[in-house]
Amino acid sequence: MSLITKKLVRALALGCAAMATAQAEDIIKIGHVAATSGGIAHLGKDNENGARMAVDELNAKGVVIGGKKYRIVLQAEDDAADPKQGTTVAQKLVDAKVQGVIGHETSGTTIPASRIYHDAGIPQISPSASAIQYTRQRYNTTFRNVANDEQLGAALARYAMQTMKAQRIAVIDDRTAYGKGLADEFIKNVKRQGAATGSSIVNTQYTTDKATDFNAILTAVKASKPDMIFFGGMDAVSGPMLRQMKQLGMPLRFMGGDGMCSDGVPRLAGEALADDQVICAEAGGVEPSQEKGMADFRVAYRKKFGIEVQTYAPYAYDALMTMVEAMQKAGSPDPAKYLPVLAKATHKGVTGNITFDARGDVQDGVLTIFTFRNGKRVKLAVVK
Repeated sequence: MSLITKKLVRALALGCAAMATAQAEDIIKIGHVAATSGGIAHLGKDNENGARMAVDELNAKGVVIGGKKYRIVLQAEDDAADPKQGTTVAQKLVDAKVQGVIGHETSGTTIPASRIYHDAGIPQISPSASAIQYTRQRYNTTFRNVANDEQLGAALARYAMQTMKAQRIAVIDDRTAYGKGLADEFIKNVKRQGAATGSSIVNTQYTTDKATDFNAILTAVKASKPDMIFFGGMDAVSGPMLRQMKQLGMPLRFMGGDGMCSDGVPRLAGEALADDQVICAEAGGVEPSQEKGMADFRVAYRKKFGIEVQTYAPYAYDALMTMVEAMQKAGSPDPAKYLPVLAKATHKGVTGNITFDARGDVQDGVLTIFTFRNGKRVKLAVVK
């Protein structure tokens, strides 16, 4: 055998070995959807980064399901927080035959997309959509690992009335599924419990998630002489709103939910943000015994991406880890086989212990109350 022939045989053998290895490592495709363009792109990318951290960690360790080795591929899509684009992207993921979906980020896109995933039998875990309607559609494929607006609105109302001693409260929302849903729950709880604390809703106003001029509604709010404003919406709107409040001489306390509880608020509000003026809550949180795991995650995130966690990266991370663990316990990445296992999940994550109720809501969901001081987010309390 000539030297050239020997080299050819060796090359063919190596090629065949490489093909065998590639065939032995099957692929699991998991979709991720968030708004990675537009006004809340920084939040959407945060979610995506959390999911990517989980994928990279799993692939580094090696994923074995039913005795076979798999490599996980994240198919990340952008819905721009637009419901129409959200359904288009959902159908794209279905056509790509993903075996699960992490997302969407916002309630307004998550809800219409959930029907498409349900019809295709694809499990979906949202790490950030909090609107009640999402899990009230009776779709067995829908899950979330954060508290919902019913829990969030009630907790914020209690904090506003009992801790902040707010008496005259004005409410503004951005008319999105998330903003309106959260504001409605807050109003409902103030009306239900306000008699005991002397608290009441004195004004309600509406804007949009694309608005930049709030002078008219803020002038109307100012005339009602509130001592606090509750806002249902995102940081991209709340930051500029705080700036215009300062211009109008309205140094009022300003409360909202997870959408305006990011590290982007100081940047967006600038000098208009006074210490302890803003109170907000994340639809999630960890008890003292779990704080080390969350702190370690934040360090690893900073090392990997060179930036700080914005809001829900750890929840996206946990959502993907929970989904893959269900596949491993079921012995298959086939959605039809691992879906019943996912519904009974008991995953110990960095954000806490994750189990779902009959609707797909996380059980015993907790919330974290924050404020801002010296341009930094500061934790005040973990509540249920």
